Amino acid sequence: MELLQTPTITTFVVDPWADLQGRVQGRVITPADLQYTAARQAWNLTVDQYPAAIVAAQEAADVVTAVRFAREHDLGIAVQATGHGNVRPANGALLILTAGLDTLRIDPARQTAWVGAGLKWQRVLDAAQAVGLAPLLGSSPDVGAVGYTLGGGMGWLGRKYGLSADSVHAFEVVTMDGQLRRASAMENSDLFWGLRGGGGSLGIVTSMEIQLYPVTTVYGGNLFYPIDQAQAVFVRYREWVANAPDELTSSIVIMNFPPIPDVPEPMRGQSFVIVRGCYAGPVAEGEKLLQLWRAWQTPLIDDFKPMPFSAVATISAEPIDPLPIFSTGAWLRTLSDEAIATLIRYGAAHNGSPLLFAEVRHAGGAIARVQPEAGAYSNRSANHLLHMLGIVPTPEAGIALRQHTDQVKSALQPDLTGGVYMNFLEGEESRQRVSQGFTPAAYQRLTTLKAVYDGENRLAYGFNITPA
Repeated sequence: MELLQTPTITTFVVDPWADLQGRVQGRVITPADLQYTAARQAWNLTVDQYPAAIVAAQEAADVVTAVRFAREHDLGIAVQATGHGNVRPANGALLILTAGLDTLRIDPARQTAWVGAGLKWQRVLDAAQAVGLAPLLGSSPDVGAVGYTLGGGMGWLGRKYGLSADSVHAFEVVTMDGQLRRASAMENSDLFWGLRGGGGSLGIVTSMEIQLYPVTTVYGGNLFYPIDQAQAVFVRYREWVANAPDELTSSIVIMNFPPIPDVPEPMRGQSFVIVRGCYAGPVAEGEKLLQLWRAWQTPLIDDFKPMPFSAVATISAEPIDPLPIFSTGAWLRTLSDEAIATLIRYGAAHNGSPLLFAEVRHAGGAIARVQPEAGAYSNRSANHLLHMLGIVPTPEAGIALRQHTDQVKSALQPDLTGGVYMNFLEGEESRQRVSQGFTPAAYQRLTTLKAVYDGENRLAYGFNITPA
């Protein structure tokens, strides 16, 4: 009698990452890939993150697919374009890189631009300036346009034209149900409100349409004064901006240049108090405003001049290459005599400060005139924004810098509003103080929206709005 053979059953184990790769146009990168180390890096080199895998998206449909995959496999979702503004390491999450979403369309007639999530401001600036227009970028064109805008975006045209978030007409956004939506004042208006200053916790923005402005020439630059004259310069600056026209956006900075070869010899290892600004009006009027300084005392360096707006990055001259940094800030009610003394005591290197700079930006103007219902961005009534930043080559240096800036804010307490500008906060502080980035009413509305659009809180790696 012939024995019946038991059939052999072969089980195929499906590699989920290979499955995802077959569903997207972009690249899926896993820890086994050689590209993983470079792909997981943020601009801030203190961030050391290990995502479960990385999707380098090439189109909005890739983001949709990646979101649906994350839902299927119960993964958190982190998003990164240029790597700036990292709040929480993407450990164990699906990291979606949007740098490949680089669509750019300029409409000169409507004075608008359609901007992909992967674009830095420099490309938008160059294309807009070619037709006599300007976007509301920040002090560094090397920052991602969309990420900067989602946090508000206060740049050198801020007092004249408002925040970058205020100039958005529409967002294309992938929500956590895996749908690609359009958010504008007419479509998904609640989501539109939340994305205008509420960060990226409600969805993944793949592109946006923004307003451009007829700015080609500005009067901008820096005045360098000796650090031992800081108190007098601060007082004069306070008087100078008290009745400044909206065309002038400015700041005052205590700058401690490191003793490294990259810094020009006259400034290497030196500290200065610097008045910097951008006047977006007739050059002659800008020159007249600067006479109030030049007639008072000749600065060590005076590079205020007419310049094409395409060269606006030279005003702040912020670094482009990735660095290990610590950044923090706070809104000030006023630049009181006590606040000025505190900033000098804790900000100047000769007083033992580890800060690279302590900068106070002048807000108000068009920023303050926007109605609260226009967007989630808050703290519009404060006129002065403090930003402190330092280089942290070691974890110990990071701890010391945080302790130092905590002391600064403690000493400034009588002059602080209690609010923060979320784009200046990173890491643990951003997670702890997110509610202070908004009015109580705006934050409550954001938590309600979060419950609607991301109730499972998969997008917990940016502004971490807790679902109501």
